[in-house]
Amino acid sequence: MTFPVYLWLGSVRIHPHILFESLAYAIAFRLLIKNSRKDSIAPTQRSSVIVGGLVGALVGAKLLVLLQHIDLLFSNWQQLFLLLLQGKTVVGALLGGLIGVEITKKIIGVNRSTGDVFVYPLIVGTAVGRIGCFLTGLSDRTYGIATNLPWGVDFGDRILRHPTQIYEIIFLLILIIFLKIRSRYHRQEGDLFKFYMVAYLSFRLLIDFLKPDFHPIFGLSAIQIACLLGLLYYHRSIPQMFNFNRPANTW
Repeated sequence: MTFPVYLWLGSVRIHPHILFESLAYAIAFRLLIKNSRKDSIAPTQRSSVIVGGLVGALVGAKLLVLLQHIDLLFSNWQQLFLLLLQGKTVVGALLGGLIGVEITKKIIGVNRSTGDVFVYPLIVGTAVGRIGCFLTGLSDRTYGIATNLPWGVDFGDRILRHPTQIYEIIFLLILIIFLKIRSRYHRQEGDLFKFYMVAYLSFRLLIDFLKPDFHPIFGLSAIQIACLLGLLYYHRSIPQMFNFNRPANTW
């Protein structure tokens, strides 16, 4: 397999990252609109929450890219500039989106949890997007460190590497199944989103040890530090999320 793995639509050659990123956004947005029809807040409020989340996600995704590759600031600022234009991080988007939503809710006076409708769109969209990351290869900078495992992938530099994009897709598929099973039990409003955030941030904290990133603080990358901050934010909710016997609220 030669990376990037271009895809053909008739006589048109399409870059895999462009194709699957576009599909990820389209599918996630379609699922979000479908889920919003069963929402517990007014449509105008939901629209404001979505906009606030999107703005926060954009800012967070770009800011964390800058912090993740801050080592390039003095050594190769041109590459850093290109990364800022083209790059984005899921963790930065999630945490930035969370902040944007919470600020928006404060402004419009919404006190209820609003994150549950985002969960499955986020999981499916991320999984689809990671297909494009894998097929893009080295230039996507989401590959893993060298490995001798039989499923190591040569992305074009003659080094067998952990296909961390595939690991993430598998994790997300398992997470969907687990959340579906857990939904049979009673839960309170907001539990689904909290569980998703804790699960995904925990996964990224661990899997990013398999990535050749800049790890300036105690052997951690900027993304891993952001994951720790996110988990710290949710630490009081973690015991409640694993209590399957709690009475239902509005579900």
